[in-house]
Amino acid sequence: MKLHASPASPYVRKVRVVAVETGLADRLELVAGELSPVKPNATLNASNPLGKIPALVLDDGTALYDSRVICEYLDTLHAGSRMFPGSGAARWTALRRQALADGILDAAVSARYETALRPEALRWADWVEGQRGKFRRALDALETEAGNFDETLDIGTIAIGCALGYLDFRYPDDGWRGRCPELAKWFDGFAARPSMKSTAPS
Repeated sequence: MKLHASPASPYVRKVRVVAVETGLADRLELVAGELSPVKPNATLNASNPLGKIPALVLDDGTALYDSRVICEYLDTLHAGSRMFPGSGAARWTALRRQALADGILDAAVSARYETALRPEALRWADWVEGQRGKFRRALDALETEAGNFDETLDIGTIAIGCALGYLDFRYPDDGWRGRCPELAKWFDGFAARPSMKSTAPS
């Protein structure tokens, strides 16, 4: 299987962490390419018409996207503990946490594009602050339940770990750790997992 990827993408990282945790990492061939929202990549577009990563091309040529779909697909290919609980409260908790973490990433990446890609004269400071407000509120919500994460390993905690890793990578001065000490404590332990260490952004 070929995974269109970028070493800095937190969405790609989520897929790669799931692959490591399920013993499937060796089955993924990473396909790197230069990516930008304003410069289409023809190779990627052939697999995903949205031009977004990650995109997974199966051995029969079928392409899957986005990270949520790819992660759930990978979870069907192994015999170990499921990253997507099958039913009940555990399933809805994991999916809700994934949605919240992906929302953090959506806001953080959007703000990053505004400050790193848009010409300086056209940047909208209120937009950036609005996106930061979104991920800060989400972090505050996660802080209230971080004490219940325990040793849980599922798509929810994986997505949260990747979101927090992205904030450390792109927003080191935001101060989320000071505002969310329980979440930071949990993340420090989670980030020590081999799957997280081997997929750290660069």
